[in-house]
Amino acid sequence: MSGAFRHGSGGRSPGRSTAACALIGVAIMAAVDEIVFHQILAWHHFYDRATPAIGLLSDGLLHTAELLGMVAGFAWFADLRRRHALSVPHAWSGLFLGLGGFQLFDGVVDHKLLRLHQIRYGVDLLPYDLAWNGAAVILLVVGLVLVVRAEKNRRAGGDGRR
Repeated sequence: MSGAFRHGSGGRSPGRSTAACALIGVAIMAAVDEIVFHQILAWHHFYDRATPAIGLLSDGLLHTAELLGMVAGFAWFADLRRRHALSVPHAWSGLFLGLGGFQLFDGVVDHKLLRLHQIRYGVDLLPYDLAWNGAAVILLVVGLVLVVRAEKNRRAGGDGRR
């Protein structure tokens, strides 16, 4: 195992930095989805193919998973910082990859393949789907650009603190 991944080695861990913040990004986007679209706008529940009580239960389970992901991601992040193993550029790339990954998974898998719910009901879905999935692609592209930059910086001898 390389020195960068041994506990307490003091070396940067770009992969772990990316993964920890990707988990945080997934949790943040799940929270935004749940708070804005499920609670404030009341456009849908996580699972809309049953009774309203089941829809509310599914929202609670999503919220629980999102909170657990956030706690785990921030604990992982804090551990990387404590060990001076955090690569900040990789962490930023992971955050955007997590945000976009959740959004795209929700838009394609939950909305279209599994049909757990739609963004909104009683309207033409095409503009909503384009906006939802378009935002996901933009976030993913930002994450990919950031990871490429972080890798170029790492290969050029940067220490990952920026």
